Amino acid sequence: MDTGSTAGAFEGARVTVRRYGAVNWIGLKTLLGREVYRFMKIPVQTVIGPIIQTALFLTVFALAWGNRPWAHSSIPFIDGLTAGLVMLAVMSNAFQNTSGSMVGAKVQGISVDFLMPPLSATELAIAFISGAAARGIVVGLASIVIAAPFARVIPHHWLAAGYFFVLGSVMFGAVGLIGGIWAEKFENIAAVTLFIVTPLTFLSGTFYSVEMLPPAFRAIGHYNPVYFVIDGFRYGMIGYSDKPVWESALVTGAITAGLCWGAWAMLKSGYRLKA
Repeated sequence: MDTGSTAGAFEGARVTVRRYGAVNWIGLKTLLGREVYRFMKIPVQTVIGPIIQTALFLTVFALAWGNRPWAHSSIPFIDGLTAGLVMLAVMSNAFQNTSGSMVGAKVQGISVDFLMPPLSATELAIAFISGAAARGIVVGLASIVIAAPFARVIPHHWLAAGYFFVLGSVMFGAVGLIGGIWAEKFENIAAVTLFIVTPLTFLSGTFYSVEMLPPAFRAIGHYNPVYFVIDGFRYGMIGYSDKPVWESALVTGAITAGLCWGAWAMLKSGYRLKA
């Protein structure tokens, strides 16, 4: 073996160092693309299934209560219900995307794929939560289309509807990320879904106005953080809300920011991610 020529080849080779700057845009784009591809690869399960569920809810409630007004207004009940069901689809699917991705990576032993590259905790949080928000928004828009034959789906207040639509998906993307980091197996995240996410979403005024409840249950409902998202989005869609929309906007924004910070802090510390 000619060691001299080999050494000369190495001496002549130029070593380059890739510099990413303040933000690793390549890594961020790649991880975000992975998260979006995950749910777009199986649309029957991640998109079509949820909108069929929304259509079934609308069909049942339209047959049962279709002629009733929503709460203490003259707005058709089905219009108020549609706003709640759309936001329910947005939040539940955003949660499933981040929680499923994180727990799946742990179970399969591939979490090193996003821990080893030069990605900061901020970039990881943005990629995971944005991917979850993308799924929530896609399912939400599809649910609006499927609901068009049943109810009025043109927003009364576009800005309010868009604000709560996006923040609802980001909020539950962060919840799913926190739950996925904490969980060590799928049974753990199933418990989070059963005992935390489902009660919060179903008891938040999705199918009814909280103001119609008895005083004790109404007071409890007003402390449900998801209630503010549902109520604010319903205001954007049908122009009716139980709370002032500015109050729902502030509470939703503060809770979303807090949850995103919590997810970032867990990624930064390596909690249950690094041995």
